Amino acid sequence: MAEVEAVQIIAESLKQQGVEYVFGIIGIPVIELSMAFQAAGLKYIGMRNEQAACYAAQAIGYLTGKPGVCLVVSGPGLLHVTGGMANAQVNCWPLIVIGGATNQDHEGIGGFQECPQVELSRPYCKYAARPPTAALIPLHVEKAVRYATYGRPGVAYLDFPGNVLQSKAEEARIYKAPAHPAPPLAYPPHDDVIRAAKLLRQAKRPLVIIGKGSAYAHAENTLRHLIENTNLPFLPTPMGKGVVSDTAPQCVSSARTLALQKADVVLLLGARLNWILHFGKPPRFDKDVKFIQVDINPEELHNSVVASVAIQADIRPFAEQLFEQMNAVNFRFGYEQDWWKQLAVKCKQNRDTVQKMSLNKETPLNYYAVFHHLRELLPKDTIIVSEGANTMDIGRSMLLNEQPRHRLDAGTFGTMGVGPGFAVASALFCRDFAPGKRVLCVEGDSAFGFSGMEIETMVRYKLPVTIVIVNNNGIYGGFDKDTFDAIRSEGDLTQITPPSALGVQVRYEEMMKMFGMQGYFCTDIDQLQAAVKAANQLTDRPTIINVAISPSSDRKPQSFNWLTESKL
Repeated sequence: MAEVEAVQIIAESLKQQGVEYVFGIIGIPVIELSMAFQAAGLKYIGMRNEQAACYAAQAIGYLTGKPGVCLVVSGPGLLHVTGGMANAQVNCWPLIVIGGATNQDHEGIGGFQECPQVELSRPYCKYAARPPTAALIPLHVEKAVRYATYGRPGVAYLDFPGNVLQSKAEEARIYKAPAHPAPPLAYPPHDDVIRAAKLLRQAKRPLVIIGKGSAYAHAENTLRHLIENTNLPFLPTPMGKGVVSDTAPQCVSSARTLALQKADVVLLLGARLNWILHFGKPPRFDKDVKFIQVDINPEELHNSVVASVAIQADIRPFAEQLFEQMNAVNFRFGYEQDWWKQLAVKCKQNRDTVQKMSLNKETPLNYYAVFHHLRELLPKDTIIVSEGANTMDIGRSMLLNEQPRHRLDAGTFGTMGVGPGFAVASALFCRDFAPGKRVLCVEGDSAFGFSGMEIETMVRYKLPVTIVIVNNNGIYGGFDKDTFDAIRSEGDLTQITPPSALGVQVRYEEMMKMFGMQGYFCTDIDQLQAAVKAANQLTDRPTIINVAISPSSDRKPQSFNWLTESKL
């Protein structure tokens, strides 16, 4: 009877379930497994850090709708990806993590990298298991992929001890797991759609909030028709940007505070009332606001506040039915409405304020000038990856998205270090599904430090990612050279160096010289735009554009602190 190696069974089972990409770092006991992946036709991308591999795997899952796989070694390898697993689970992105483990006959006696991996993974997973035999591997692979993609997407973990990876199974005894069907669509109760439509039509100050759940659901076509026909004002969440274009006249991002604070009816489409939306509570929302909440996950309904209409459904069928209800009565919320007039005034005020800062080319530069002049040279379909503190927050409003799933950032979990991994996945997605599309990775100098060595991964796989580092010499803010030197002139550096400070004008772009390639250091707008033009011509390599800005550059004055107050 013919026998099949366990590593081949794993690889072919993943292939059977539609998985295409594996990101990881190999070592004992998963070396042969990585080779089996390639032999089965899977695309294997070797990364420099397990966390970055996990971020890349979840990003490809978000972009394609099929979970990416993160392959890690036992013990420390798995522990290194728990941050990435938590990020994917909280962000609701599909991800499979496969970990090697110590041989079962070494457990309990101090085996190499022995660790209770299944138990450690469970808080960050929808499914975590150790297949007991090689023959049963297809059963658990199918279940892992199905759990990661059905309902609210998330994470699954599969644990493989070394002795299982080295085992074989008789071909006739291998469990036959068919490819699972596409995730079922949850349709909304028709009466609830009618109630939602009625509430919106009666609203004096309606607002639609489009979340990343709408992006993942590929609901953009229907939602664009809905917004255009009804003329309802809308706000995107950070990764809901582009579902309806940021340039659409109904987008009121420039009046976000007013829109949230004064709306009397809010339609939530794949957006959660968590910290990003201030929990739906005063003073950021009106105390009498009515929420219409649409979410794939019933446990999310009524979270933080009780919704007036709560609907468990996929966004796309709900949006289609709501469009029919509103279109049947030719509903249109006209610009003559007082609410639109208030929003228009506030949008103009804020845009005028930002425009003045954007056109200020004085050196050292400010954030708004950098992003404004960067945006002028970006193709409109660029995938934008962003992380950092002010870099991400200001960049979100300045770097516009016209297409869905074209902005990836720190997300609901606020995870730093995601940028280069997300960019690797985005560049592979473009290579395979949208040749010619650009990937821009905008990093704060602090954020870049988490995963900066993934630049070597980009070089190795010839991925044309443009990394722009907005360098203010610190976390939130740093110091100019004279001030930095003066602060540190006397005493123990561990006691006098400000915790927020990083090195002054660190030349990150010099990393490109390690590969015989060119990076760019910019201190003014002309240098920045010349560097961006050069980067836009690259098709087989990344580059780094290091932009020095004022250490004291900050956001324009805000009505509210973004989360909590600090003595700083």
